[in-house]
Order: sequence, then C-alpha cells, then structure tokens
Amino acid sequence: MRTSPELRRKLISVAVVSAALLTAAPASVAVAQESAPRPAAIPTARTEAAPGTTAERLIVGYKSGATEAKSNKAAAADAEAKAEKTGEDVDFQRRLGTGAALVELGTDTTRTSVADVVAQYEADPQVAYVVPDRLNKPTAVTPNDTDYSKQWDLFESTAGMNVPAAWDTTTGSGVTVAVIDTGYVTHSDLAANIVGGYDFISDTAVSVDGNGRDSNPADPGDWYNADECGQGIPASSSSWHGTHVAGTIAAATHNGKGVAGIAYGAKISPVRVLGKCGGYDSDIIDAITWASGGTVSGVPANTNVAKVINMSLGGGGACSTATQSAITGAVNRGTSVVVAAGNENQNVSNSSPANCNNVISVAATNRAGSRASYSNYGSLVDISAPGGETRTSTANGILSTLNSGTKTPSSENYASYQGTSMATPHVAGLAALLKSANSALTPAQIESAIKANARALPGTCSGGCGAGLADAAKTVQAVKGGTSTGTTFSSTTAVAVPDNGAAIESPISVTGRSGNAPSALRVGVDITHTYRGDLVIDLVAPDGSTYRLKSAASDSADNVNTTYTVNASSETANGTWKLRVQDTSAQDTGTLNGWKLTF
Repeated sequence: MRTSPELRRKLISVAVVSAALLTAAPASVAVAQESAPRPAAIPTARTEAAPGTTAERLIVGYKSGATEAKSNKAAAADAEAKAEKTGEDVDFQRRLGTGAALVELGTDTTRTSVADVVAQYEADPQVAYVVPDRLNKPTAVTPNDTDYSKQWDLFESTAGMNVPAAWDTTTGSGVTVAVIDTGYVTHSDLAANIVGGYDFISDTAVSVDGNGRDSNPADPGDWYNADECGQGIPASSSSWHGTHVAGTIAAATHNGKGVAGIAYGAKISPVRVLGKCGGYDSDIIDAITWASGGTVSGVPANTNVAKVINMSLGGGGACSTATQSAITGAVNRGTSVVVAAGNENQNVSNSSPANCNNVISVAATNRAGSRASYSNYGSLVDISAPGGETRTSTANGILSTLNSGTKTPSSENYASYQGTSMATPHVAGLAALLKSANSALTPAQIESAIKANARALPGTCSGGCGAGLADAAKTVQAVKGGTSTGTTFSSTTAVAVPDNGAAIESPISVTGRSGNAPSALRVGVDITHTYRGDLVIDLVAPDGSTYRLKSAASDSADNVNTTYTVNASSETANGTWKLRVQDTSAQDTGTLNGWKLTF
C-alpha cells in the first residue's frame, strides 16, 4: 500500500511497555517510562504492545463505570487533559463498536513523547487498557523470491495447488523430509534447509564418486554415454534430479532470490540411491529404512529422522515383498512415503514402488489441470499434483533449483522440468505442512486428509487420477488443531472372497449422523488377495446406490490396503452401508479383513 508523506510521518513507533517489561526494554524506552512514574496505589491499565510497535493512533478502553466510556464529549475532554499534561497533540476521533475511544496523535510526536501519552492513560484509574492502533497488512504475503511469479504450480487459480494461503498457518517447521534420489549438489537457495543425509549407493559403477556407501550424499552427476545404460539408450547429461525435487519441497523463501519452497520451513535430508543408469532396490530399501529411523547394518544411526519420504523414482513390475516390507516399516515408524506414479502413460499397477501399499501415489497434471500426457494413471493413484508439461513452452514446466553442469557440478541455476517426479515433491511438501500443523497426525491420517480435501481436476483425466488435485490451504485448515479422521464406523469381521465366485458383502451400520453423507466420504479397505487385479469393489449406500471403488485390471500385485474417497453427498448418512467385493477370475482367493467409513 502506498502511503502519503503525512501518513508516513505519522507512522511513529510507540514505545509502550508495562512495568513488568521495563527490565527487558531498551534503555531509551525505560527512560521514557521513568519520565512519567505512576503512584503505586493507582491500578495499572493493561498495555498490549511491545517496544517499537508502529502506530499513528491509540485505542483507549475505559472502565464500564467511567463517564468517558459512554460520553464522546467526556472522552474528548479527557484527551485534551492528557494533551495538556504531556504537551503533545492528543485528539479524540470517534467511538469504536466495542465502546473504546480512538485518539489520534500529533504528526510531530516522538517515540519518547508517545510513551508519555501512554503513561498518562495508564495512570488514569478510569482507563482499563491502552493499545496502539496498529497498521495491519495481509498475512499471505507474496514471497519476494525473484522467480516466484513463474511458479504457477503454487498459486495459479486454474491448476495451482493453493499453497500461499496455507503459509498463514504453517511453513513446515520442525519436519524433516528425506529426498531419496540422486543426492544433492550445493545450491545457495537450498543450503539453509539441508541437514545430514547419506549415500547408500554400494556399487561404485553406479555411484561414480570413487567409493561406496558413506555419509556424503553429494551428487557428482549421473550422466552417461549412448548405449552405456542399455542398447539403444541415447546419451544423457547429468540431471541433478534430487536437487530439483528438494527445491520444490523446501527452497529458501522470502530471501530475495530464486524460487519458493512449498514447505520452506522444513529441512531436507538428501539420501542418495540413484547414480549412473539408476539405482538398485537393495539400496533404496536400506535408504527407506534408515531415513525413517530404522537400523541398517554398517550405517550410523540417523540423527535427522524424516517424517516424510519423497521418492520420485520407479521401475516396472509389481511391488516386491522386500520393498513393501521397507515401506511398511517406515509407515509403522510414523513416516509418510510419497511416491511418483511414473511417466509411462500406463496403469500405475505396472510401476513400482508406486503400486505398493501404504504409499501416497502421485500422478501429474499440466497447467490446465488435466492429466499430463506422460503421467501414469489408475485406481492405485491416490492424488494428483502439478507436474508440468513442456511440449509447448518451458514456462509450463515446474521451475526449481538445479546446476548448469552437463557432467560434473558447475554453477548453480534454475530450470523447468516436467514429470511425476515433479508432482511428487508438491505432495511431500504438503505432507510436511500437515505434520508441522498437527504433529499428532499419522501417515494414514495425512494421506486421508490430502485425499479428502482435494478439489476436482479443473481439466480432464482418463484412467484415474486419484481423489483430485491436491489443495494445500484447504487440507492444512482441515487438520489444524485436530486430527482429520472425523467420525469412523468400522467392521472387523473377516469375510472370505471366493475364487471367481459370487460377490460378498460386509455391512456397517451408521447411526447418530444428521443429514447426508459428505462429499468426501472416506472408505478404508483392507483385503488380502494373491492377485488384486481380479477384484471389483463397490460401496453400497443404504438406499442401494452403488459407487465403484475399484474395477478389475491387469494388476498382479497382492492385497488392497488403501482409502478411497467417494462423493456421497446425495446419500442419507444414517443406515446400513455395505462393501461389496467380487473376484472375477480363477486361480486366486482372498479375504476381506475389514473396512471402515470416515465421515
């Protein structure tokens, strides 16, 4: 806001301190207070401003029995009396809705003379309080980072993630996010938020840093020559992938340079598992375990345990039992695991670890809010987030921290990338915001909150894009001050699912609710099955309406352990709800272990 010269002159610092604060106040403030000592027998009026508070006026609250509390004429006369005693300009302006009086100070009033005026009001036994009329500004201040205007993914109304409004509540402080990736190349826009990580690459041909595992997660570059990573695979420059991902999560913000991070109050622990041509499951499994506070033989204990893990990586095939074990261990230790759905434009059921249980699987959207052309899709996708699409313009990609070196590190820079690798750190950053806003949240509650508070994709999605586009502000607001679980009704009665047989149903009786079910009814499902692609799962409302949760698909992974979100706002909440499960093919059997509805 532009201020006039007169207003700028009048925005003076009010040195208002109570007697209890004098010992901590600057010497100049103490002298000012001492120039107007108060008799000990007179009650002390309350003050609510710290030294240096900027104000041009004072708000004076009189005690209910005082004449000045009701009479404008009396309040004006009191202001004149205070002016006469201090030699300063003090003018009654108007009565506030609360009954307090607004008094204006003169344009030439200094910090010391304002303190004199305040002391006079404080010493008046008819005054209940005196506070500065402070100048307020919007709290969702636009970051001054020079490239913030290019970060459409954070703030654009069409397909941005509504991040700035979440910053009023939380910035992610107190949370560490482990970026399990290529490591970290030094960048001044990230350095302040980097804490200790680890290099888990055991094969020196992959690590290309001259050694195996060690405590240095620095990224030496992951470039390779043509055919070096497989016949027909062209040469590639170093990607600095982990540094780009880390910048989206927690680049330093309000520092007058570069980009803003989604959870810029959080810390990043770089955990290196990807080098030349990729990285092995065995290293990734140990990295997941260590990052979440588990023990890995031969590796020192982690002193920066992460409550969120970002894995913008993946490969083909089903989720292996070994990888699932590591993920389950991390989640059981209280760490949310956020994974990229993959960039093959195929069903995510064929991409691991995105198809593992207990992960938050993230698809990518473009600047119009449609599924990006490369993004994987399917019923195992939990949520979508901006991943960009640069076919028409790099401005439509995701801008973040990088390095200019084509092979080895050179000078730091910024660049726009596209991919589910870019979408994933948006959700990891959101998870950090949620954990910071409410430290009691479990990984399951964080996932549920993200899905329940997503908004419909503004564009289109074929194949399944999860609960919708993640909404940071709405989700943070939902969990602040309490858990996001709402009221839950559960069934723990196990029901066998026959092989290629009739559908089975499990009921839950919902009582004590009023009106209709929510637009984001959460349906938690726990099914053990040896080939979950055979399964069709439906939610049946009390009136018999059905909502398809999962269709049969070519998905060879085991089990269904996830939470679906259903718009059930047209259904009466109370009544008997049913989960219907059918095995549609031969040779595999399973059990519905239980399910739940969370309103």
